[in-house]
Amino acid sequence: MATASGGDKGTAAAAAPSPQLESFLAIGLDQRTAENALANRKVTANLTAVIAEAGVTGCDKSVGNLLYTVATKYPANALVHRPDLINYILSEKIKNSAQLDAALSFLSTLGPDSLDRVKFEEACGVGVVVSFEEIQSTVTDVLNENMEAIVEQRYRINVGSLCGQVRKKHPWGDAKSVKEEIEKKLVEILGPKTEADNAKPMKKKKEKPTKVEEVKTVAAPPSEEELNPYSIFPQPEENFKVHTEIFFSDGNIWRAHNTKSILEKHLKVTGGKVMTRFPPEPNGYLHIGHAKAMFIDFGLAKERNGHCYLRFDDTNPEAEKKEYIDHIQEIVTWMGWEPYKVTYTSDYFQDLYELAICLIKKGLAYVDHQTPEEIKEYREKKMNSPWRDRPIEESLKLFEDMRHGLIAEGKATLRMKQDMQNDNKNMADLIAYRIKFTPHPHAGDKWFIYPSYDYAHCLVDSLENITHSLCTLEFDIRRPSYYWLLVALDQYQPCVWEYSRLNISNNVMSKRKLNRLVTDKWVDGWDDPRLLTLAGLRRRGVSSTAINSFIRGMGITRSDNSLIRVERLEYHIREELNRVASRVLVVLHPLKVVITNLDYGTIINLDAKMWPNAPDDDASAHYKVPFSRTLYIEQSDFRLKDSKDFYGLAPGKSVMLRHAFPIKCTEVVCGDNPDSIVEIRAEYDPSKATKPKGVLHWVAEPSPGVEPLKVEVRLFEKLFLSENPAELEDWLGDLNPQSKEVVKGAYAVPSLANAVLGDKFQFERLGYFAVDSDSTPEGLVFNRTVTLKDSYGKAGPK
Repeated sequence: MATASGGDKGTAAAAAPSPQLESFLAIGLDQRTAENALANRKVTANLTAVIAEAGVTGCDKSVGNLLYTVATKYPANALVHRPDLINYILSEKIKNSAQLDAALSFLSTLGPDSLDRVKFEEACGVGVVVSFEEIQSTVTDVLNENMEAIVEQRYRINVGSLCGQVRKKHPWGDAKSVKEEIEKKLVEILGPKTEADNAKPMKKKKEKPTKVEEVKTVAAPPSEEELNPYSIFPQPEENFKVHTEIFFSDGNIWRAHNTKSILEKHLKVTGGKVMTRFPPEPNGYLHIGHAKAMFIDFGLAKERNGHCYLRFDDTNPEAEKKEYIDHIQEIVTWMGWEPYKVTYTSDYFQDLYELAICLIKKGLAYVDHQTPEEIKEYREKKMNSPWRDRPIEESLKLFEDMRHGLIAEGKATLRMKQDMQNDNKNMADLIAYRIKFTPHPHAGDKWFIYPSYDYAHCLVDSLENITHSLCTLEFDIRRPSYYWLLVALDQYQPCVWEYSRLNISNNVMSKRKLNRLVTDKWVDGWDDPRLLTLAGLRRRGVSSTAINSFIRGMGITRSDNSLIRVERLEYHIREELNRVASRVLVVLHPLKVVITNLDYGTIINLDAKMWPNAPDDDASAHYKVPFSRTLYIEQSDFRLKDSKDFYGLAPGKSVMLRHAFPIKCTEVVCGDNPDSIVEIRAEYDPSKATKPKGVLHWVAEPSPGVEPLKVEVRLFEKLFLSENPAELEDWLGDLNPQSKEVVKGAYAVPSLANAVLGDKFQFERLGYFAVDSDSTPEGLVFNRTVTLKDSYGKAGPK
């Protein structure tokens, strides 16, 4: 920054432009374009490199604009050919944007393969001269073809469309000349602009549509991505393009891509198959976000007839448990996926160790003795560690001592020598190895050093010949460090592809927060039905089919980490349960009803449909419901005072009992308190001549004096009150105190006594329920999976 010296402090001389800005202005860029280029690190680096390759200190504006386009649009997979394209521009063999666009398209397809100049020049019109006379003639022809529209629309005619029609006939013609000739001819045809031509067009008032008979419209055909969400991913043989550009603080750029020989070796090993991996860390139970990862990882491999590893990322022996490993393997199978192989990062500890030695020998890693606090401070200040430039032999010896447990925990780490001055903190000499005197659940007590995620993840991807390394968007900033290590060690590079993380309202998805809920007993274990762990969802009665349907419905997007409303998940759960759950009658809060005109001891066994569309003559689709003198309805289905919007039972009012008869309330028996209703007395209409509007669910005594089947029912609401509790500092304070209600004395029809774990039902008018694992021979327990109400489905799935 320039400062004033002497005189008025408010009048400082304007700062001189930087050398880079001067070089951008020297090739003819306008001030604003040059400054915008300078504000973008990537554009700055590319444009500086292009100017250097061109070897010019100044040039005509038309050439400079083409060079700027090369800097901003050049395909990264064909960088080897960029000097050739620049020479074509400088020699004016390529002299307009149409030719340059064609050249860039050709080179993007070609990639790093050898350039056939004849085909290249033919593709981008090198040597083709379009005379001004040819442009004039073609413009005249196009205007004649559009004369009717020109006369009608006058100067409101779409000039861009007319230019496009000319360009179809002369793709290499000068675009500026074409536009100028069209505008000149329009003036000749139409004469000077009139007042009406200059007036703003009047907006037509929207007329109220007249009511017409409803016509069903045909929906637009689904897109390729909707039909096949995996169509967005490239094929393995296309993995030669530049994955990412790694920018260093000294201006150096690494362009990470596979060489032809490395890619050919990879394809030979895999047979050209897609190879993916699902790499959970075994430090907790999987949640619905992992279901999305499985859908993408396993789904892509299955769709392309490839393979997907289940790889346990077990680099932290202190957090991993066999319980979690067993759970993950079991839940992956439950979700419908079959791993190609089950592997562990620890399977590759020896390979990783040898690669670390190679990295040290290349001068790209060093043993460091800074504490975690010092590392953090030095990163913030962009300062090198005092041990960064220690001799290679010294680091090799110290690393060997680390390996054999000769250095205490916390006294040394192996760090990658990346770029401490980089703006991306994930390039600030990340830790590759740390010392831990903890036996490993899978590898035993062989190792005293363990690799970090940042070091191991990309290398194991490469060692397993993974074609598509798929992860959530928060890992996007780790791309440079991922590819830095693979480039540094000359390893095969998978194609990294990030997708948006799954966040669902009124829940937390962080393993740390889930662990806190379980450990501090805010919930009843990892499989608590209120959690969005896969174990919790399964216990609640949600199937893997519904979960996968929900995820497929969202697609594989990279858009953002937007919050998905939990109602969207419930929609897919409800859609499936509506098809598969048999209907039964259950009363949660029973109110006794005595049918006074039915003889004591009389039992009428009625047929009730398990599904609404069950054929009347299919006995297997029906169950028996006893109708007797004593039955029970919901307490909320009776009121002493009736109203127009109430369809339940009231004194003197009739209702229909589901699958049975109409009943009419004739008497109400109250307790000591007039509001305390003990019993309702009613008469039934065996002829069913009465046609009341209200239909109630009910349960009757199966035989005189015998209580109906008693079951426990657990009702669940949203676990958190706020839509996004993860944003709250006191997120535990947002827990919903009414998220779980246990109903001990619910009554059910006799057929429900045969229910077993895994069975799912629709309790009519109440919701969908599943048998819980707490059920015993002495008593059944049911979890409400989802209510019948579907506010989300009214608008349809989005």
